[in-house]
Amino acid sequence: MNKARILFLSFLFAAMAAHHVPAQQLAGERTSVDLTVYNANMALIREERTISLIKGMNRVIVPEIPATIDGTSLHFTSLSDPASVRILEQNYQYDLVHHAKLMEKYIGKEVEFVRMDELSKKEFIVKAKLLATGWQQQPQASYNTYGQYVGTQAGYSYSGQMIAEVNGKVEVAPAGRLVLPSLAEGLILKPQLEWLVTTNREGQHKTEISYMAGALNWNCNYVALLDKNDSKLDLTGWVTLSNNSGTAFKNAGLKLVAGDVNLVKPDAAGFAMRASKMALEADASAPQFQQKELFEYKLYALQRRTDLANNETKQIELTSARDVACKKAFIYDGMADNWRMYLNNYSYRMQESFGQQSNRKIGVFVTLKNEEKVGLGMPLPKGKVRVYKRDDDGKEQFIGEDQIDHTPKDEELKLYLGNAFDIVGERKQASFKTIVSGHIIEESFEITLRNHKAEAVEVLVYEHPWRWSEWEIVKKNVEWTKIDQSTIKVRVRLKKDEEKTVSYTIRYMW
Repeated sequence: MNKARILFLSFLFAAMAAHHVPAQQLAGERTSVDLTVYNANMALIREERTISLIKGMNRVIVPEIPATIDGTSLHFTSLSDPASVRILEQNYQYDLVHHAKLMEKYIGKEVEFVRMDELSKKEFIVKAKLLATGWQQQPQASYNTYGQYVGTQAGYSYSGQMIAEVNGKVEVAPAGRLVLPSLAEGLILKPQLEWLVTTNREGQHKTEISYMAGALNWNCNYVALLDKNDSKLDLTGWVTLSNNSGTAFKNAGLKLVAGDVNLVKPDAAGFAMRASKMALEADASAPQFQQKELFEYKLYALQRRTDLANNETKQIELTSARDVACKKAFIYDGMADNWRMYLNNYSYRMQESFGQQSNRKIGVFVTLKNEEKVGLGMPLPKGKVRVYKRDDDGKEQFIGEDQIDHTPKDEELKLYLGNAFDIVGERKQASFKTIVSGHIIEESFEITLRNHKAEAVEVLVYEHPWRWSEWEIVKKNVEWTKIDQSTIKVRVRLKKDEEKTVSYTIRYMW
C-alpha cells in the first residue's frame, strides 16, 4: 500500500470518527422514586433507573419526566461506577405534539383529505399540498418553577382558515378530514430528558437522577368537632397533596417540608426514604407521618410508600386527637383593624374625627393548646381549620373556619369562627379636647356591651391607643391591662340580659 493511500485512509477514518453518531439508549422505567414536596408549589424528585451503556459515546433518552421540571436543577450520576461515566451535555426536550406544530411540519408537502360522496355516501381520498395551517404563532410569557418571569416562548392561536392546493387549485378551508402520513420528526408525545454520555465501562448502570419540578404542592387542612359544652373537641389534620406536573409517580417515598422556605439546597441522600413496613403491615393506630427536623423547618415523612397519579389530589391523615381541651372566647374590638392605618402617624394626631369608627360585632373564638398531653404536640403546618358541632338532632353542622399559621408544639391556637348573634357591642367617643396645642390631647371613650343570651358570658374588650407612642390612662371605671404599646384589654362579665358600660380617658403627649 503506497503512502498516499495510507494517508487517505487515515483521513477517512478520522472523518468517520469525527462524525460518529452516538448510540441511542433508552433508560428503563423508574425502579425507585422519592418525592420531597414543599408547600411552595415545588418538589425535589429523586429517581433511580437502569441504563445499558456501550463503551464510548451514548445518547441517553429518559422518558416520563414532569413537564414542569426546572432544567437548571438536573443532576445525573451512575451509582454502579460514578468515576466511569461522564456527562457531556444534558437537555430537556419539551417540543410536544400540538395541532399547529404538527401541521407546520407539512407545509409545502403532500397530505390527504378524506371526503364524503353525497350520492354514494362513501368516503374517498383527495391528495393535496398544504399551503397554510390557519394557526399563528404568538409570544407568551414564560415562568420558571418558582413563578419568576424568564422570557417569552412561542404560543399559538387560531387566526384563520387552512389553505391547500387541490388538483392545481387553491382551496380555503378545504372540505374533509385532514390526514397526515406520520408523526413529524422532532415532535415528541411527552417531555423527556436527553444526555450525551461517555463511559469506559460497558454494561448495565444503576443511575440516579434528581431535579426540582413545579406544580407539585401540598397543604394542610384540619377538621374539628366541638362537643356540646364547647369545652372539648376532636381534631384531625389532613395533608392534601396535588400533582399537576405532567407525570405519575408509582410506589413513591414521600416527605413534606413545612416552613417559610426561601432557598433550600437539600442533600439528595438525606431525602432518601425507606419505609420500614408496608401499608398492609402497619399498625392502624400509629401515626402515618413521622415528624423530623430539617434546618429551621419541619419534615414530615410518610411511613409507607404511595402512588400519586398525574392531575390527582390525594389526602393523607397527618394527625388525630380526641377530647382536646378548648375554650370559647368572646372578643370585642371596637376599632377592628382601622387603627392600624393611623398608628403613630403625626398627620392624624390632632384630628378629632379619626378613631371614632365603631364595630358592633363581637367575635367568637375557640382557643386550644398544641400540647402532647391532649393528644397533639406535633408541630402543625399552616392550613385551614373547619369546625363542626352537632345540633339537637345529633347531626353535624358547620359553624366556621379559620386559617392557622405554622404552629410549634406547646403554642396556643386561636380560631376565629364568626360573630356572636346575641351579644352586641357599641363604642363611642365621649369627648376630645386639647390640653396643650400641638403637644397634649385627651379623649374619652365609652364601650357598651349587651348580653341577650340565656346564660352569663365573659367578653374580652380590646382598645388601641394609636395616636402616639407616649400615652397614659388618666381616668377609668374598670382596671385595664396593657398588652403592648398599642393594645389594652379588660374582661367584662355579663349576666343574662345585662348591659354594662366601661369607660376610660387617655392622654397623649408629644
